[in-house]
Amino acid sequence: MPGFKEIGEILSIIDSSNCEEVVLETQEIKLVVNRHGAGRKAAESAAQVAPAAAAPVATTAPAPDAPSQPAAPVPVGPAETEPGSATVRAPMVGTFYRAPSPDAPPFVEPGSTVSQGDPLCVIEVMKLFTTIHAETAGVIESIGAENAQLVEYGQVLFTIKAG
Repeated sequence: MPGFKEIGEILSIIDSSNCEEVVLETQEIKLVVNRHGAGRKAAESAAQVAPAAAAPVATTAPAPDAPSQPAAPVPVGPAETEPGSATVRAPMVGTFYRAPSPDAPPFVEPGSTVSQGDPLCVIEVMKLFTTIHAETAGVIESIGAENAQLVEYGQVLFTIKAG
């Protein structure tokens, strides 16, 4: 389990970024940091560092004058939107890129046929690039973000129609 030093380093990195919300979950802990969306009381329940097993809880809270609104959990990965369609959601906050490099063509376009495991986009977080892959085969119906746009955790990136 990460110690307070490692968690402090993570919080320091987040504090120096422009991220509004970060959710980090491992088998050992779940860390939810919401810069503006939770008041002190909500932050103590929603933005906490808690081991997966029941154990003491350490909390991180924004300034007490922040609005009081807890963050709702958002599903990640494919989710049924209508029969035969699935959505691919952003697994993290970051910058969305449709292509692997500025001079390369986009991974997919609306109407593109994809197989399970095909790359769809990359998301950059602090110079680290994560490739997002199709979890279902089908045809890209829509793309929910513009190239180089900041995307939020849980934001719909792609709608894929099974086919």
